[in-house]
This record gives sequence, structure tokens and C-alpha cells, in this order.
Amino acid sequence: MRYSCLMAVDRDHVLRTAAALLTRKSTATMDEVAKAAGISRATLHRHFAGRDALVRALESLGIAECEAALDAARPDEGAARDAVHRLVREIEPAAALLAFLYTENQLFEGEEQNAGWARIDDRIAALFRRGQQSGEFRIDLTPAWLTEALYGLLASGAWAVSEGRVARNDFTHMIVELLLGGALRQPEQPREES
Repeated sequence: MRYSCLMAVDRDHVLRTAAALLTRKSTATMDEVAKAAGISRATLHRHFAGRDALVRALESLGIAECEAALDAARPDEGAARDAVHRLVREIEPAAALLAFLYTENQLFEGEEQNAGWARIDDRIAALFRRGQQSGEFRIDLTPAWLTEALYGLLASGAWAVSEGRVARNDFTHMIVELLLGGALRQPEQPREES
């Protein structure tokens, strides 16, 4: 039993090390991943048969972290605007991994797409839909589009932070303000008569 626990810990360490490396250098080789994790290439291949298997494992980790962030953000509670803020704050630790996964086209093509992405999409879109129904968010932008915009901003924010162009402490504020500044319903202005 102790041996299997050690293997699980090692696999988690390898995954998190790979995630940290690949979010900084998406073209890193399996040799570089093994070196960063402090293991041999052979040991890495015992855990992950190749890059695709590693990326699929990172996908599972990313989905699990997104779902945990959604749970912690309590998207059904309070004002939708506040729930979006909580969601961005909770997902920030996984944003770099999500940015990497966002660029891995094979994860989103074909019939083998992980159902976890659809669950996450549905939950986030439901939050935006709730904000539209309460009158907080514009209704001319679909919940699906607002969800995609959030993903894009999370990825851009993660890259900007990792490159030192943006302070990590500003991550949540920048994303929420830009997204909601465009999503909030504006008071209607009286039309000028010609």
C-alpha cells in the first residue's frame, strides 16, 4: 500500500513540474520535462508513454482544477458580477496550465474530447446567463461568447504574468474589469432627434 501511495505522489509531482515547465516553454521536450522533475526519461515514460499521454494527463489535472475553482467560487450565489470575480480569483493558480492547454488543439478536435470541458463550459455559461437574467450583463452577447472571452482573457493574463509584463496581484482585477466592463449592461442613452 505504501508503494502505491509513493507512486501517486511521484506522478503528481511529475505532472505539476511538467505543468510549470510547459506553461513557460510549451515546446519543452520530454527530456526537459524529465530533467525538471528530477527523474530519468525512462521513469517519465513509465508514467506517460509520450507527449500526448502527458498532455492528456495535464488536461485531466486542468479540468479538475477548473471544477474545484468553480466549486469554490460558488457561481450560483450572490450577484453574478461578484461570482465572476470569485471565479477568476479561484482559477488564477491554474490559469497558466489552462493557457497551455488552450493552445493544444488535439484536445479540442475529434470525438475524443474530454467531457470535462463541456461541464466547465456549461457551468460558466450558466453564470453569465444568470447575470443576463438578473439584468447585470448585456443580453446581446451570448453566454457561450462570454465564456470563450473569459478563457481568452485567462490565457492572456497568465502569459502576461509569466512574462513579467503584468504583476500577479493585478491578474484578477485586470480580467474582471476588462470582461465585465464589456459585458455590463449600460444605461440607455436618450436618442438625439435629427
